[in-house]
Amino acid sequence: MKTKANQRTFAMTEAMQTHSPRLLSMIGGRIRNEIEAQDIAQDVFIEFLEAYDTDQVFDSLRSWLMKVAQNKILDRFRKRKTESNYRDDIETENPIEPISPDMPDDELERAWLRQQMADALEACPAEQREVFILHELEGKSFEEIAESTGRNVNTLLSQKRYALQFLRNYLKETYDELE
Repeated sequence: MKTKANQRTFAMTEAMQTHSPRLLSMIGGRIRNEIEAQDIAQDVFIEFLEAYDTDQVFDSLRSWLMKVAQNKILDRFRKRKTESNYRDDIETENPIEPISPDMPDDELERAWLRQQMADALEACPAEQREVFILHELEGKSFEEIAESTGRNVNTLLSQKRYALQFLRNYLKETYDELE
């Protein structure tokens, strides 16, 4: 027979094993300091325990954890703003808009995926990123890109191929999480 304490421990262990990698990935994409990112994740799981203790029902635990994390990240940016005299502090840190508890799961998922893609592009080597953006996002032909950059078309084709390989590898974990 499981006691309430055993059920609580089991629920926390299962939640952490299932959702920690994705949660830490999302937080780490917004908070560059690893220790601070881990603190936020810990705060999220503490809030989970508090909600669990009140017998809160979760439609989707993953979405609930992501929403809590987003709001905790925003709280950190707000706290920094009030602690500093720099009026542009929040804009510099690229804050995340607060996520409403009413936001549908698919919108939350799309926002998370957009952020993952932006992070991947940011990490991509500069020349490869430039070619990828110009060709895929701006719709320019390789000939147009060659004229504007002074690089030959074959070089651009190779750089785009390397960018795709880089992005594929970088986003593999994200893709695997969606499976």
